[in-house]
Amino acid sequence: MGHNVYITRQIPEAGIRFLRDRGVDVEVNPHDRSLSTDELRGVAAGRDGLCAMLSDPIDAGILEAAAPRCRVIANYAVGFNNIDVSAATARGIVVTNTPGVLTEATADLTWALLLAVTRRIVESDPLVRSGRWTGWAPLQYLGRDVYGATLAVVGAGRIGTAVARRSVGFRMRVLYVARRDNPELDAMGAQRVELDEALREADFVSLHVPLTPETHHLVGPQELAMMKPTAYLINTARGPVIDEAALVEKLRAGHIAGAALDVYEEEPALAVGLAELPNVVCVPHLGSATHATRTRMAEMVAENLWAVLDGRRPANPVNPEVFKHSRL
Repeated sequence: MGHNVYITRQIPEAGIRFLRDRGVDVEVNPHDRSLSTDELRGVAAGRDGLCAMLSDPIDAGILEAAAPRCRVIANYAVGFNNIDVSAATARGIVVTNTPGVLTEATADLTWALLLAVTRRIVESDPLVRSGRWTGWAPLQYLGRDVYGATLAVVGAGRIGTAVARRSVGFRMRVLYVARRDNPELDAMGAQRVELDEALREADFVSLHVPLTPETHHLVGPQELAMMKPTAYLINTARGPVIDEAALVEKLRAGHIAGAALDVYEEEPALAVGLAELPNVVCVPHLGSATHATRTRMAEMVAENLWAVLDGRRPANPVNPEVFKHSRL
């Protein structure tokens, strides 16, 4: 009997074609929406493998439905906080992700957000489109300078490092928050500091940490109060890293100058009041959204799925301990 894989949202054709070329029976969610928990439980049953999206909560119940046949869950994302990895490991299911491939695209988007909110791009665009713009004015939509400012990168992994790397052209002072020294950032003249110092010193705070119990609400009321009233907060990491209700409160009160967000605490819902704030730029989780990046992610999940189904170790396991009692 051939292998059977379910993909929970339409992905670029390259990944689907890769699997079908190897004889895998691939079924794709026909709906342009995320599946409900009950639907996920239903499609997981009887599958050899599952390609999941970050928006799919793969909990113990879904894993129970997938076992004992399911051998691999390939997440179409670098993050995997949507999957109960411990429960998957207990059932002998390999979990994989797509690290590295989306680093540069996400770093580019971070800078797009930083510049958009700082120079009030989104805020001023409707004026021109509406026909109400009467021409240049000396005090119209004044923003703040990026060149020569201080950037704090919170989380100095692949993406955080790539964001800091792009600051060189802006001659910025760079602070970074990390558990250990980052040689590349140190060579740039960046300084590793504690979170409190980064928040107090920075003109721009950019978040690049994974979502864990330790980073949930990493930036809350106390942390936001430490920031300069002229500072901006950018988040392309995970929504729950910020206490979104507290952010709305501080923005309304003018305690910080603005924020630019790609991710949200209760995605796709926004905290009450966030959408009405003019000093916030909100985009719909576009970090990896380039043709090349999403295509390569599709190829990576397909390669990870096929490796396990073919009896080999995948390139990107997030629970390598599962192999201790496996023939892979």
